[in-house]
Amino acid sequence: MTINYQAAVVHNVGGPMTFDEREAPQLGPREALIKLRATGVCHSDVHTVDGDWLVPPPLPSVPGHEGIGEVVALGSEVQGVEIGELLGIGWNNRACGECSFCQDGWETLCDNLTIHGYHIDGSFAHYMVVDTKYAARIPEGADVLEVAPLLCAGVTVYKGLKQASATPGSWVAVVGVGGLGHLAVQYARAMGYRVVAVDINSDALELAQEHGAEFVVNSRDADAAEQITARIPGGPATVFVSATHPSAYELAIQVVRKHGTVICIGIPASAVSVHMYDVAARGLTLLGSTVGTRKDIEESIDYHTRGLVKPTVTARRFDELNDIIDELRSGRAHGRSVVDFSL
Repeated sequence: MTINYQAAVVHNVGGPMTFDEREAPQLGPREALIKLRATGVCHSDVHTVDGDWLVPPPLPSVPGHEGIGEVVALGSEVQGVEIGELLGIGWNNRACGECSFCQDGWETLCDNLTIHGYHIDGSFAHYMVVDTKYAARIPEGADVLEVAPLLCAGVTVYKGLKQASATPGSWVAVVGVGGLGHLAVQYARAMGYRVVAVDINSDALELAQEHGAEFVVNSRDADAAEQITARIPGGPATVFVSATHPSAYELAIQVVRKHGTVICIGIPASAVSVHMYDVAARGLTLLGSTVGTRKDIEESIDYHTRGLVKPTVTARRFDELNDIIDELRSGRAHGRSVVDFSL
């Protein structure tokens, strides 16, 4: 059976993406073809379109790594997956499964990791091929528009907080309340932390309060650091940085508590200047974290299933993808835009 479908394709750095006709490829033994129902749009997709990371994707490419779709065809060796089942895809397409990182539960660090939207066509398409061994199982009856952002943004936030050394009841500062940050507020609250949210956008700060931040600070204020430390003597034990401006990291290191942790999620386009005296003398940990394993995705979705995390999403049409990318570039996005393929 031949399936032709439309995909949003990056042909040139900076875009815009074009909507091209594609033909579904032949499936590998453990692969499945899914018909997309929803896909989140991540700020990483902006970097894919703009090609401004250290390792730009090969072109042409189809971005997208927060997709949920219905299985319509299966490879010859697939087991445990049925036609009609819902599968989700995140950043990771597949890993080698044999290196020390894979064996130790760190498949995200595998040297042979392949990535949706980079090495293989992603979810900005009506159909896509997935590796069933690494695809996420979506709970029956789940709201696919809300779960889709958890496959990257949600698991990235959850994994970072999971690795932090903070104890329940301690303070977490979330710097940058966008697609990731508004989820960081919720996961932090669900994990038992108290939350202060920091952003330059008043709408983002209102969103943070809606999701449980105890107080908010506009980082444009000259005394932003003083506002935080006045409310939290000694500073927060953990600072979660999802903002992509270097000043976000400068503020984080300034306010974090001694022996605290700065979780580095947002990736600025330029280098960040860090005085290592501050890091060494105050016993700080700079924790780099990116996405999560299959187990982490399962756990992050469970928070939604239990009603503890609920992404703020806006349903969009497939043909609006270039507009969504522009909104993310300009900082006009509110919560998470999710393409609803039924629209």
